[in-house]
Parts: sequence; C-alpha cells; structure tokens
Amino acid sequence: MKKTRVIKINKFFIIIVVFIFLCIILKLLWIGLGNVKVNGDNLTSFATSRDTRKKIINAKRGTIYSKSGEILAKDVNSYTVIAYLDPSRTKDPNRPYHVVDKERTAKELSPLINMTEKRILSLLNTMIETCNEDKTVCTKRVPYQVELGPGGRGITELVKDQIEDLNLPGIDFIASTKRYYPNGDFLSYVLGYAKLNESNTFVGEMGIEQYYNDELTGEDGYLEYQSDLYGYQITSTPAVEKKSVAGNDVYLTIDNNIQMFVEQAMNIIEDASPEWATLIVANAKTGEILGVASSPSFNNNELNIKSYYDPFVSYEYEPGSTLKIFSFMASMDNGIYNGSAKYKSGYIQVDDVKIKDWNNSGWGTITYDEGFMASSNVAASKLALTLGRAKLMDYYNSLGFGSKTGITLPNESPGIVNFRYDTEIASASYGQGITINASQMIQALTTIANDGVMLKPYIVSKVVDSETGEIILENQRTEIRQVSNTETVNKIKELMHGVVTGACPMATGTDYNVKGYDLIGKTGTAEIASSKGGYLSGSRNRVRSFAGMFPYENPQIIVYAVAGKATGSNNIKKAIKSVVQDVGTYLNINGEANITEMSTYTTSNYINKEAKEIYKSLTTNKMNAIVIGNGDIIINQYPPSNTIMNIGNKIYLLTNDDKYIMPDITGWSRSEVNTFCNLIGLKVEYSGYGYAKTYSIKKGVKIDLKDTLEVTLESKFN
Repeated sequence: MKKTRVIKINKFFIIIVVFIFLCIILKLLWIGLGNVKVNGDNLTSFATSRDTRKKIINAKRGTIYSKSGEILAKDVNSYTVIAYLDPSRTKDPNRPYHVVDKERTAKELSPLINMTEKRILSLLNTMIETCNEDKTVCTKRVPYQVELGPGGRGITELVKDQIEDLNLPGIDFIASTKRYYPNGDFLSYVLGYAKLNESNTFVGEMGIEQYYNDELTGEDGYLEYQSDLYGYQITSTPAVEKKSVAGNDVYLTIDNNIQMFVEQAMNIIEDASPEWATLIVANAKTGEILGVASSPSFNNNELNIKSYYDPFVSYEYEPGSTLKIFSFMASMDNGIYNGSAKYKSGYIQVDDVKIKDWNNSGWGTITYDEGFMASSNVAASKLALTLGRAKLMDYYNSLGFGSKTGITLPNESPGIVNFRYDTEIASASYGQGITINASQMIQALTTIANDGVMLKPYIVSKVVDSETGEIILENQRTEIRQVSNTETVNKIKELMHGVVTGACPMATGTDYNVKGYDLIGKTGTAEIASSKGGYLSGSRNRVRSFAGMFPYENPQIIVYAVAGKATGSNNIKKAIKSVVQDVGTYLNINGEANITEMSTYTTSNYINKEAKEIYKSLTTNKMNAIVIGNGDIIINQYPPSNTIMNIGNKIYLLTNDDKYIMPDITGWSRSEVNTFCNLIGLKVEYSGYGYAKTYSIKKGVKIDLKDTLEVTLESKFN
C-alpha cells in the first residue's frame, strides 16, 4: 500500500504571506487616497490634470516690397527686456541669476533702451504688497520679475545682442514678433500699419496693410499634445502638428528712388505749413503710381498719427483751375471750341452772380487759347454755358469724377459732381462747387498721355505666394475707356505747354518751367467752402495745385501736387521743379524716351554659389554687384530671386566672411544704405534727406557691428 505524502506548511510562513498581502492592499489604498506625489502632485491630481492641449503656431505675415524688391514692411523678431529680482533664483553666489547691482544695471541699460537711470532703478526697486483676507496684516516682498518698459519693449535683435554683451546678471528677454517698417516715415499712408489683436495675429489698420489684409495674413498652424498639470508634453505620448502657412507677399508699383524724390519735394511743400498736402508721380503710359507722399505724415513704427485719412485718396476738395483742362477738352470734343475766337475777359454776369477772373479785372479782349493759359474763369464759364449742363456733366463722369477709381487703398472718397443751375455750371467749369480726390486727377490726366484713352491708376504690382514664388495676382495697364480724340489731346497739350513756357504774356505757369524737361501743365487755385455757407476769406484759405506731365510731345510722367491752406504757391513751384528734375534725370527722360521700354534684369538665386563667378556674371549684364565680405561663397542676397530690376541697379551679395569692410556709400540712396546695413546687422541713423553725402565709418575700415553708422543725406540733383 502506497503511502500519501503530507506537506506541512509552517504557520509562521502563512502569517508572513498574509501580512505581505495586507501591506500591498494598504499601500494601494494609501496611493489611491492621493498620498503619492508625481512632480509634486498626488497621483489623483496628476491623473486628472492630464489634458489635450493645442498650441497655436502663428503664421508669418506677408512682406510688402517696392517694385524692385526692396522691403517696405516685414515681420521681425522683437524682444521685451525683463529683470529677475527674486534672490531665490540664485543658488550659487558666484553665478547670480537675479539683479545684484541695480545701480550698474540701470546705468548700462539706460542708453540702450532710451530710459533714464532713475526710471530703470525705480522699476528694479519695485515691491509688491500682500495682505491677509481682512487686510489687517500686510507685508511687502520683492516680485519675481519686472518688465523694463516702455523703452525695453519691442527692441530689435541688434539691441538685444548689445544688452547681452553687457553680461548683466538677472537681465533676460521675452521674444515676440512685431511689424517693422525699415524706412520709418516713408510712404506712410500707403503702407499703413498692422497691429496684434487678442489672438496674437497681425491685423492691418490702414493702407495696404488693411486693404490686402486677407492676402498678407497667413494660416495659423497648431501643435496638439497630451500635457501634464504644468502644460508640458507628456513623454512618449503622440502629438499632432499642422504647420502654419505664411501670408502672401505684396509688391507695390512704387520705385524707391522716385518715392525718395517725392518725399524730399514734400518737405519743401511742408515749409509752407499746409493743413494738408499730397504729391504724386505716376507712369503716364501704364497708370502705375511710382511715388506718393502726403502731409501730415507719420512714422509707421511709432504711429504718431495726426489724421487717419490719406490726403491722396480720402480727402475731397474743390480742385480749382486745374479742372479747366477738362472743361476746355469737353468743349473741344463737342465741337464748340474755337481757340482763336475772342471774348472780353474780366467778368461775366450769370443770373444774379458776377463771375470774375482771378485778377478781378481780366486782360481785355483776348482769345480763348490765351484765356486757358491765363486761367480765365470767364473763358471757362462761357464755354461751359454754351456746352450745357448735360454734356459737361457727362464729360466729367466719363473721366471718373464723382466715382471711386478703385485704386486698392482703403477709404477712397468718390467726390461730388452735381450741378444744375447756370451759376453752378459756370463754377464747375473752373473747379468750384464740385469735389474730387487726387487719384481721380491722376486717372483723368492719363487721357492726355494716351491719345484720349483713360487708364486705371494702380499701386500694387503683384501678389506672390511667399513660399512657392507663384504669382497669384498681377496688375498691368488697364484701359477704362476712350474719352477724347487725337485732335483734342494735341490741342490741350499745346495749351498746357503754353502755360509753362509762356506762350502768352499772362500765362500762369512760367515759374514751373524746368529747362530741358519740356514740362506741360496747368495751375490751380480754389477757394475753400465755409461750413456756414459761401467761401472763406483770406489768402491762406485756398487749395493750391499744379497738374502736369512731361515731355510735351509724348508724356511719360504725370506729376500732381495739391495743398490746402498753405502760406502761398511758391513752395509748390519749388517742389514740382525739384521732382521733375530728379525723376527726369533718374529715368533719363528727354525727347522721345519711354520708361516702359527701359531695359530690365531679372535676378536669380545666387545663394551657395561662388561669389567671383556671380560677380562676373552680374557685371557682364551691366548690374552693379555689391559683394559684402571676402568670402568665396554667397550666403545671402538682395533682392531675392525672380525680382525684375532696372539695368544698373545694385544687387547685394553677402559672403561667408564676417569681417566686413566699409564700402564707399557716397551717392547711395537711403534705401540702399538700409539694405546694406540690414544684411550685416549694422545700426544706422540718418540726418537730412536724399542721398548719402557723408558717413561716420571711414571707407576701407573694418566695421564693428557694435557701432552705429551715422549718415548725412542731401539732394543729389539739385
């Protein structure tokens, strides 16, 4: 018989096993009750704090360029200076992480962030008061950090580097993005500005920034992930990312050099203290706006704005005698004009109103041709009354007066063209009683340069996908309608030529004559309507203007200046002559020159290519290659690839060498100096206006990027 084997378990072993299980159960209960810490939080809190977070990746806003590809508005990194004050940040006294020497810190930061030492020191000595619930006990403590504003807000990368070089303990930076306008007070109303909204997205508020906001605004991306209580991504958890898409780039029709001439001429007009003014240069053959300046102006970076409405498109005003160009054309096109016929100048009685010539007495009996050149209100009134209300109204409407031109700038005003009675018809013939805007005048003047065909003015050349380079929108010469005939156009050009050259003794525009440029034009002076009815008195209460183009036989360039409540017309004369000479010399316009046929060059991608080879190629193609540094490989260029440039323009090539030698920048424009300085990271300050005459860093000297280049500008051609 087989024996059964009996295994005896020691009762102490059983007790130990039961004890272990009890310990495990108790441990689990203890954990479950929230007694285990994970990164400082109990497990229950840690588990419940797990969350799916979405971090928005803001898209880069598109860049605004001039016609030749020079940057006019772009996104740049900016920084806010902060100071850590809490001593607890410092664990090792030999390596402090908070501000230790407040006096030294304030003294060294002061010149870099444009704040007084006293103000900075007061911020560094900030204390925070905390109280209990019933506010019976209050204590003061040092805040963890403070922001050094306002001067420390929105500083550039260059200033940040300069502050970092000071090695000040406790000073740090908060990175952000700002909209930057490299040229400051330059094309201010046209560019407008963009500012951050509550979603941390730039939104255009004025100008191109506003009108093309949808095109310039990109598509934000996001990063979605599992986070802990502190918002950090939990290791080994999946993340979903959608990349942001940058906004499109906008290229203007503005020529930087012509814009500079216009800004310079506007300075001359501003010397007459006008309440407002605008000056425009346009391509007569295409309708492109090549340059436009308005007053009062502002710095787009500082937003020191006096008026949010642009005098170029938003101001409605009575144009005065420049409108005689078109009332005379109306009579010619309708077959009632006889330039050699005579009339008695001085005044004309229309109903119960006596309409006088501007000099009150007239010039006796003169021809209608002489009446135009003398800017006779009587001549214009007689022709308009003979023509009749309907035909004059139709002619003005066909020229676009009373309707928006559709130029792509916000807040364009349509003006008012509405007259009924004989006195109103007479007034409308010499530009009183109706209102226009300056862009309408440019549009109407294109008919004279294009054999009677009116062109649409435009200020945006193209919209380009910033990531692919694909052209999304491209504007070009747009013919609106045939307004006039060849015979009329030739006749009005002849009369406008006589105004400037003095074909008759009483011609009003001889002071605008610029030898060698064959300018034609018409002067204008209008009274300003009073809010109480009638017109304001006093010589300053006038709108003064000049509308012209050159050269006479085949006009290529339109120039128009208008100013409200200026002290006189002499400054407008000086400004027009200045801009005609500068633009004419720059574009080499004389006789039959045609700026639309000017030779051009399209840039390629030169990055990572040999500097010597590219320099040789560009020189062969008659481009002005500016090689920066003595490196052998190009690491950056300006303008970028696929930019259309005029022959002879500068192309900047930055090489792989950080030892920069100061070139001779005499005669460089402000925008050209800006381009050079931006490429190498050199700070620059200007005085004057125009082209570089003198500069603080000597030619041939190695550039220290901690220095500031000081440049004195002056007019190049005058």
